[in-house]
Amino acid sequence: MLQILIQGLLLSGLYALIAMGFTLIFSIGRVLNLAYGAYLMVGGYMYFWVSQTLGMPKLLGVAVAAVLGVLMGFLKYRLIVKTLKGDHVAVEISTLILAVVIQAGIVLVFGDSSKILLPIVPGVINVAGASVTYNILIATLISWAILLGLFAFVRLTHTGRAMQAVSMDAKGAAISGIDPDRINLITWGISGALGAIGGVFFASYTQLSPSMWVAPLIISVAVVIVGGIGSILGTLVVAHIIGFLEVIVVATLAPELRGVFTMLLIIGVLVTRPQGLFGREEL
Repeated sequence: MLQILIQGLLLSGLYALIAMGFTLIFSIGRVLNLAYGAYLMVGGYMYFWVSQTLGMPKLLGVAVAAVLGVLMGFLKYRLIVKTLKGDHVAVEISTLILAVVIQAGIVLVFGDSSKILLPIVPGVINVAGASVTYNILIATLISWAILLGLFAFVRLTHTGRAMQAVSMDAKGAAISGIDPDRINLITWGISGALGAIGGVFFASYTQLSPSMWVAPLIISVAVVIVGGIGSILGTLVVAHIIGFLEVIVVATLAPELRGVFTMLLIIGVLVTRPQGLFGREEL
């Protein structure tokens, strides 16, 4: 039981980081970025290439993955989202197509076989009688540090307050002198970085494969739908619900059923409370 509790807490922190970038995009841009999972996949593969193929320092691999995630976010906003502005269906379909194209590119460069990502920090530690790998522990601590930094940025900086204003009313923010286009560009960049870094930790927890973008996308969609579209509090709470749910399913039933109960949770919330547990919120 203690093992499940600790593993659930650790996995939930990682899921919160993964889903936060997805939530930010919808809260500010009102777009379901269905290529979000591709950020994670590219981040994981870039880290693999830098740290394991080239033999460079692991921190450099994480940094390169984050920078590439930012660039992907910028380009996606400039070339797709801004061009198709106002047509949310076209934007969402385009982002999904882009994810499939990126997957094909990964297969072309790295092959279609799965790869094991070596632990960022190898070893095992005993926490309150439960065995925990350093890898998931460090990943979770870094995830929470990034999330706390993000909250501080949004609440305390001029750009963060501008993001809050755009999430509440983009037209009103523009009248008050805020450039919604600039804020959206920054948001897509932050989302890309969060996704890429989350992808490094997610891949080190599972494995690298050209289809790995699907699972974190489902997790992100589940967190956003169940928690409430755009709800930061909902993202944190539901990330923990899904994290604990998956740990319990894996420990008591079978690993193959990990995602099944997450999908059932989405369906249940859509049927009983379509607005999510916390409803629609701004940043």
